[in-house]
Amino acid sequence: MTLTADSGSTKTTWLLDSGMDRNVFRTQGINPFLQTEDDIRRVVTHELLRQDGFPAAGAVDAVRFYGAGCNRAKAPLLRRILCDIFPNAAEVEVDSDMLGAARALCGSREGIACILGTGANSCLYDGQRIVSNVSPMGYILGDEGSGAVLGRTFVNMLYKDGHEDTLQVFEKETGLTQADIIQRVYREAMPNRFLASLAPFIRRYADDWEWIDEMVVDCFRLFFRRNIRHYARPDLPCSFVGSIAYHFERQLRRAANSEGFLIGVLMKEPLSMD
Repeated sequence: MTLTADSGSTKTTWLLDSGMDRNVFRTQGINPFLQTEDDIRRVVTHELLRQDGFPAAGAVDAVRFYGAGCNRAKAPLLRRILCDIFPNAAEVEVDSDMLGAARALCGSREGIACILGTGANSCLYDGQRIVSNVSPMGYILGDEGSGAVLGRTFVNMLYKDGHEDTLQVFEKETGLTQADIIQRVYREAMPNRFLASLAPFIRRYADDWEWIDEMVVDCFRLFFRRNIRHYARPDLPCSFVGSIAYHFERQLRRAANSEGFLIGVLMKEPLSMD
């Protein structure tokens, strides 16, 4: 059985392929840059292995893990953890979520592959490998267009730009106050996940309040300017994977058109039952 994982900071999708059957399982995200070894082991052993329908760990003979934070420094740690948990796996591959996204979006074709989920990333792909990658730099220093940055920008504008009508609806629907948000961002773990969790509210009201719609478009325009423009390949389509790209397709297309780029394939996630 081959186990393939696509992991972001919020969720991990696991595809188990026996050759005859394919089954999808989901757990919280795994990011070795943000989580400890114990946290990662707990996700796999407690959330994945204990799900109904998942076989004993010894039945898995190959693992391919594509994840956020799986750079050269952190990938060996995750590989060691997976080797321990799946002792009969003769092949254990750990690589970046960016490579997994590029393979899913472009196949063997040249293109620009992008991720817009909790975090953001992009690359120039030659059909086999990543030949150029603008560092996303994370949600504090970069990650333009990501769910975390959309949430961060939204909260900033909500409380500083006088949007009282939106503020009343937001606090009533979410039960959050400004003090709650400060607590979640500055004093609790995984603030990027919390900020990205505001994306459904942003999406729900983007059609009702023009300032929200324009904010989303501006965030995406920054993504193109700060990342895609550096590849200097306006001839190539930009293909996207991730929940933010999928649910904000209209704003993403507006931003791409404004910045002179073409949209190629749009996928919610790279692993599916198709």
